[in-house]
Amino acid sequence: MSKIKVLIIDDSAVVRQVLSAKFADEVGIEVIGVAADPVFALEKMKLQWPDVIVLDVEMPRMDGLTFLRKIMAEHPTPVVICSTLTERGAETTMQALAAGAVSIITKPKNALKRFLEEASEDLVSAVRAAARANVRRLAPASAATPAPKLSADAILSAPTAALAQTTHSVVAIGTSTGGTQALEAVLTALPRLCPGIVIVQHMPERFTEAFAKRLDSLCQISVREAKNGDTVVPGLALIAPGGRHVLVKRSGAQYYVEVVDGPLVSRHRPSVDVLFRSVAKYAGRNALGIIMTGMGDDGAKGMKEMHDMGAKTLAQDEESCVVYGMPKEAVKLGAVDRIVSLSQIPTEIVTFARQSAHSPGLV
Repeated sequence: MSKIKVLIIDDSAVVRQVLSAKFADEVGIEVIGVAADPVFALEKMKLQWPDVIVLDVEMPRMDGLTFLRKIMAEHPTPVVICSTLTERGAETTMQALAAGAVSIITKPKNALKRFLEEASEDLVSAVRAAARANVRRLAPASAATPAPKLSADAILSAPTAALAQTTHSVVAIGTSTGGTQALEAVLTALPRLCPGIVIVQHMPERFTEAFAKRLDSLCQISVREAKNGDTVVPGLALIAPGGRHVLVKRSGAQYYVEVVDGPLVSRHRPSVDVLFRSVAKYAGRNALGIIMTGMGDDGAKGMKEMHDMGAKTLAQDEESCVVYGMPKEAVKLGAVDRIVSLSQIPTEIVTFARQSAHSPGLV
């Protein structure tokens, strides 16, 4: 099997040096070049095209976002973004993911060399996952303008008071590599009146808030980063904050989320397995579970628990996945009722809502 050819583009000499050394020690990975900025990189790419690009977003002469858009338009290639953990960096990285980047590697401003050395396993996993990604599934989303979102005053007024009522059903979604664009495709297609949704998207801390804000600006429903005690209500999607687990619990007729610290589960925090298990325990057959594109098996066992407790369960099909890992593992466990394409998922959520509304016995 041929090696994964990697090109590293970063204006930090430390990043270029440490990543080159780490990848050189890995079987099946070959660093074919490094560049301090995209202009140098483009010259190198004329001689040999990489399988995966590790790309910084803030660089001289040409920023990473401009370079990424150029590459995805002319020669789609898996790109792993290497970004600092800053609010500004998070917003830029969200734009990069929307433009077609596969995943994120975060780097601190201080103690950079030590961090990169300690995070080597995650760095290597990100590159291996990117090499298997179907980047044509990461083509930029359509520029269709969503319907105008109602103001908070409209939601709290008498005609829309139903939006503030508690819901007796919940939709739980888990995803990873390729999930940022997949979630955008699903959530932007949902009507304002849809079941409450709780989402785990594998993503570092600080980035989830920027991601939620971006989706909120695009969707008819409201989207925000989950906070401890938030109630799961119709027309609202809550995204687990990076670095913390989210559980769904029930108090009377209400579902709410609990945001907690804890160890990595299935090598992740937040973990899809943690979310799905909590939904299985507290919502059971009042829930719809959806597992989408991503590498690894996080969520497969939790979805099996949901399935066994009577929840409806769906998996995204291989054809529409960027990486058919998590859904594949759930299917192998017998945890999935149906396999559907990405484009079908919004309809499935709406159908679930209608069925729940006509099944009072499920409350």
